[in-house]
Amino acid sequence: MLSAVGKSEVAAEAERAALRDVNRFYCLAAGIVTAILIWFSGAGAACSLLLGAFGAVMTFRWFSRYHAYYGGKAALSSASDLVYSAVLLLGLALLFATDQLSLPRTSMVLLMSALVSLSPFGSTYLQEQVAAPFSDFRRVFGSMWHDVVRWSLMGVVLSEMTANAHAYLVTFASGAQAFALLAAGSLMMRPLALVLNALPERERPAMALCLSRNDIPGAFRMINEFRTAATAMWLATVGLSAVILVWFPHLVVRSGFDPRSVEIVVAIWMGIGAARAVRSPETAFLLAAGQFGPLARAGMAGGLVSLGATLVLLVLFGPVISLLGILAGETAMSLRVGGLMRSWRRAHG
Repeated sequence: MLSAVGKSEVAAEAERAALRDVNRFYCLAAGIVTAILIWFSGAGAACSLLLGAFGAVMTFRWFSRYHAYYGGKAALSSASDLVYSAVLLLGLALLFATDQLSLPRTSMVLLMSALVSLSPFGSTYLQEQVAAPFSDFRRVFGSMWHDVVRWSLMGVVLSEMTANAHAYLVTFASGAQAFALLAAGSLMMRPLALVLNALPERERPAMALCLSRNDIPGAFRMINEFRTAATAMWLATVGLSAVILVWFPHLVVRSGFDPRSVEIVVAIWMGIGAARAVRSPETAFLLAAGQFGPLARAGMAGGLVSLGATLVLLVLFGPVISLLGILAGETAMSLRVGGLMRSWRRAHG
């Protein structure tokens, strides 16, 4: 979607049509893979079909959310989120109140919530996405793959691999209890993580539009506003964590957890959050500026630092201190992104 911003209407429409067609294959693949995985888990045919359909519909909803963002209709994405949450919570509450909770019924509620959440996007949009004939998407998407998609995919894969590798390393070396301690600290950072995930969805399209109009000062103002919001949320998260640890420690210090270790874990996670908060505004800007390749390479460098440092610290000092490896990787990536931002500023005056 981002690559279409600022282009001629003909070129932008061709890219949107190609993405629409490719998304159809993504939805089908998501549905089939989800159904197969649920089937092999032993959940049965009904749950497999329901959750497979849920996976396909949610993939379509995610595409529709971004379509709305980059089409200047962010309110539709928010409305879809609210409808999904409301229907899901209401459905689960009814099942719980009537003592009807079961995997098949819960699967049905999930699917119905996803389907109803598509309604804010409108019947015209939904009909176009489903019924429009296929375009010459292979030619258009091939160019997009080379310029944008492969780098975006690389960044996502590296991020997931780095996060999962740390979890597997700690669990394998020190057991599930050790990882549970680290996860407790991660939970404290959830408010900040939610904001850092949500803000770029709204800011990237606006930044890209500013850049397409050569309004570089306007895009820089958005960076500053994003940074202010991220900093405020980080400070609020730190304050909330301090309140919980001082007055309500039982919420995170479970049986078998060393209180001192919990405090260290939370402190390191707050450092990780700070690195991400510093980096996120400039990352959003660089994505809006089309710097997908350099950002993916920065992510690769940060991932390698993170994995290497985590492994060394885990062997030498144990699971708690191994979190500093994640902090080292996040810091390395933040420094690299800062360098990319300075280079972009120099290149564009």
